[in-house]
Amino acid sequence: MVDKSTRLAPGARAQERRDPSETSLSGQVLIAMPNLTDSKFTRSVIFMCAHTDEGAMGIVINRPLNAPRFADLLKQLEVSPAPPAREIRLCDGGPVDKSRGFVLHTPLGEWKSSLAVEGHPHLGLTTSMDILEAVGAGTGPDKLLVTLGYSGWAAGQLEHEIGQNAWLTVGAREDILFDIPAEERLPAAMELLGVDFASLSDVAGHA
Repeated sequence: MVDKSTRLAPGARAQERRDPSETSLSGQVLIAMPNLTDSKFTRSVIFMCAHTDEGAMGIVINRPLNAPRFADLLKQLEVSPAPPAREIRLCDGGPVDKSRGFVLHTPLGEWKSSLAVEGHPHLGLTTSMDILEAVGAGTGPDKLLVTLGYSGWAAGQLEHEIGQNAWLTVGAREDILFDIPAEERLPAAMELLGVDFASLSDVAGHA
């Protein structure tokens, strides 16, 4: 579940050392191409939270979970929600560290273990429990997306996959992250490219 320590999400400290002249995909959205055969990422839309010369990490935003429910997560963390509780549907954020929770949110706020997303000054990714304690108390960020697990790449791995036409890239919009149902985020992301997913070939472009 959400980490009770103050560790930052993977890549957070490395991002501070990144040469700003390098191209970063932080704050971008990845869309899995039809030729991506890994079942863990089929039809996935991934918001990139960090991208450095040491690797990259992001969270899948379009794979909602039927269980556990947000209330179950709060109960497991011994957080008693103040009525009326906010109903937040959890997502499967990726195959790595699926026992931990990752909270993407706006506004940024001040939390014990939080990463400001490069290119999106009002977006943060938090892994410490204090943010869920605030939500349980009826406060916390105005908008948030909670995932279990994340998606990670070693140094150069994501760049290689993009070179192999495994991913499309496009700038993220906050309404896609927070305001529309998870099941509609793939077509909404494709709309940003002006392309229908069904029409994609195995040849990728970049926006």
